[in-house]
Amino acid sequence: MWHLASNFQKLFILGHALKPESSSAIETIIDQVKKFYVTQIKGYDVHKMCVVTLLMEGAKEDVENLEKRIYNIAAKFGGMPAGEDNGRRGYMLTYVIAYIRDLGLDYGVVSESFETSVPWDKVIDLCRNVKDRIQREVRNHGIQFPAFASCRVTQSYDVGACVYFYFAFGYFGLSDPVHTYESIEAAARDEIIASGGSISHHHGVGKLRKRWLQQTVSGVGVNMLRAVKQSVDPLNIFASGNLLD
Repeated sequence: MWHLASNFQKLFILGHALKPESSSAIETIIDQVKKFYVTQIKGYDVHKMCVVTLLMEGAKEDVENLEKRIYNIAAKFGGMPAGEDNGRRGYMLTYVIAYIRDLGLDYGVVSESFETSVPWDKVIDLCRNVKDRIQREVRNHGIQFPAFASCRVTQSYDVGACVYFYFAFGYFGLSDPVHTYESIEAAARDEIIASGGSISHHHGVGKLRKRWLQQTVSGVGVNMLRAVKQSVDPLNIFASGNLLD
């Protein structure tokens, strides 16, 4: 499993914010030396760099071989290993995001994530288009400050990838923050479909996304699902209204 996060998402910075404070002067000095090496010697710009969190599983020999191959590829494109500790913090951030979202509500910030799957040749355009669409919608709704809008590739396959989007905006002064959020997310989902993405990667369709079902699977596909539903659940007991009205 791997996570490729854009710099704007600041997973690199946020991951370091979760790092415990150094318990000794030696650790502080080591951290400063590492930062100097990365920024001054290697020449990385902390405002432009991105981070990949990799989790490798398997037999010890297989993992070591895979790690070596990955590091060789990274080196060809100017990348460098960041160490296991940074990887663990990056992976831990996956589980912390929901708590950050809930905490933000107390400070006037609405935030959420949504995902899609998309062919490789459309990943870059989709990421750019959706983030731009979120910013336009935020302005159209009269929100004072630009939104936080970012994305990361979380799963990779031979033909495509799963892309997660995150966005947040300040809701103070809005008469109906929930409606505003739903409107912005719906517009972002429209942009995903228009940019070649799917209705969902693994979150499913359900009541929230069924409005895009027909344009995703076609009218014939919807009728097929309706026929199956009518045959096995004529009283509409199970998953009532999740895909079909």
